[in-house]
Amino acid sequence: MKLILTQEVDGLGAPGDVVEVKDGYGRNYLVPRGLGIRWTRGGEKTIESIKTARTARAVRDEDHAKDVKAKLEANAVNVKVRAGEGGRLFGAVTTAEIADAVTEVSGEKVDRRTIVVTNPIKTLGAHEVSVKLHDEVSATVALNVVPA
Repeated sequence: MKLILTQEVDGLGAPGDVVEVKDGYGRNYLVPRGLGIRWTRGGEKTIESIKTARTARAVRDEDHAKDVKAKLEANAVNVKVRAGEGGRLFGAVTTAEIADAVTEVSGEKVDRRTIVVTNPIKTLGAHEVSVKLHDEVSATVALNVVPA
């Protein structure tokens, strides 16, 4: 099955890419979650609009991404969350909360979809997350989760 990706899918491709996947994976996972749409001959306009939106969101170029990476790795980012006794959080820290905190510290707009959290953050303290700034550049950000 041929699909046009509408969002980043790890190990598969970026928004606007045309990929060939197994029928069940496309029909049962990618399409219902809005990660891809079926490829058609008239889909060229869709591909172009997705790619223009992607470039508008993306960091301008690799040099700019390296500058942003230096800013992010130089400073620790504090995320304020509600917590109970013993340092347990009410829920987990979301990528949207992390994106807002990183934007405050760096002064650069960071999209929540570019943040990679390996394990859910459910405790106070120091954690690390990865921010994919460009296709070749990703920054490791030191994250301090503190009670609000």
